[in-house]
Amino acid sequence: MVDILIVEDNIEIATLLSDFLRKENYTVSIANTGEKAIEIYEKYGAKLILLDIMLPGMDGFAVCSKIRETSNTHILIASAKTEKNDKLKGLNLGADDYIEKPYDIDILIAKIKGIFKRKYALEEIVEGNIRLNTVKQILYIDDIEVNVTEKEFELLKLLIANKNVTLKKEYLFNTIWGSDSDSEIQTLTVHIKWLREKIETEPKKPRHIITEWGIGYRFE
Repeated sequence: MVDILIVEDNIEIATLLSDFLRKENYTVSIANTGEKAIEIYEKYGAKLILLDIMLPGMDGFAVCSKIRETSNTHILIASAKTEKNDKLKGLNLGADDYIEKPYDIDILIAKIKGIFKRKYALEEIVEGNIRLNTVKQILYIDDIEVNVTEKEFELLKLLIANKNVTLKKEYLFNTIWGSDSDSEIQTLTVHIKWLREKIETEPKKPRHIITEWGIGYRFE
């Protein structure tokens, strides 16, 4: 599951916002149509959806209504449609909040941080002898601090958050590095190898990070 799904047909706005959010250590996916948003959400899920209303094809109101049929994930509408009726329609369809465009990006990020703090805050993630301090981005193995890069930390956190679920290589790569990254997917393989060397007792016979050949990796 990604942290934030940005549903925005303006690619420049979506990319800029995605970059800011990734710097705040959120995992982000982008959809530029309502149909793509539903496809991504049904496949991967999201803790928060930042939803534009004016989209080509299926509009944001329809996206909100469709997601609310099966999920209570947080929906934050960000739209240039500022009329009272539009706001009421979005909220009545199940949106949790409505922010007007153009918005101050610092205020938007502060709002998103507040939502995550209230709904999802976990300062520590513990799995057996593995402990992640998500605030300071520190990894501990048997209570001993282990040096990891930012990407290694985020990759391990994502795998643990989806424990026992095989995540496709493409999804892992796009979530951690971004689909517009200059890196190649082989980078993922290298980072998996480095993580195994740091968390596994026998890196060549891993118990935690398992390879599903031809598909991806899962955490056990």
